Amino acid sequence: MRISETPPVYSRIALDIATKIARGEFSEGQRISGRSLTSIEYGVSPETVRRAFRLLSDMEILDVRQNSGAIVLSKANAAKYIKQFDNHLDLRTLKKQMKALVAERDKLNVRIMELTERITDMSERFFTSDPLRSFEFEIPANSPILGKTIADSMFWQNTGATIVALRRNGKIIPSPGPYAVFMPNDVIIVSGDFEVSDRVNQVLEPEAPQ
Repeated sequence: MRISETPPVYSRIALDIATKIARGEFSEGQRISGRSLTSIEYGVSPETVRRAFRLLSDMEILDVRQNSGAIVLSKANAAKYIKQFDNHLDLRTLKKQMKALVAERDKLNVRIMELTERITDMSERFFTSDPLRSFEFEIPANSPILGKTIADSMFWQNTGATIVALRRNGKIIPSPGPYAVFMPNDVIIVSGDFEVSDRVNQVLEPEAPQ
């Protein structure tokens, strides 16, 4: 729904009349011009003035009488209407600011999505040329490193691969320390160049019987 940035004309005319009443330019019980004369004064149609009068009548500021203009009822209600109008104007301003911020956010979201798609596309296209990749290795049941800590197995010294995480029983153990113990069915996730794959397999595989 579109939020109007400025109040409608009839509302501004009602505000002007209420302001005159609140200032004492029109006193309670005083008759003010009818729709025709008021429309000439404000340069609008009689229908616009009629709507302004009806609004002030609803607020119990004017008593609108058929073919005889309107009578001022309440200066206090006029002051109350001015205050309400100012509050509504503030709300209108806040809604306008919110609308601008939402539009700005939507533009940022579109930009973020575009960058995400570009990053994903480039990652997929240049995946094989990335000098450092992640590899996963499941430890064989009879691997010589089972039961050893990462430090004891001298994993990095023997493979040149950095252990990024261990997957154990469906859970990820990120950045395991040197005292983490290799367990059966563990999956080792490592980062390194292409050559680490052969070296890691050599460390994991049991030695061939003599």
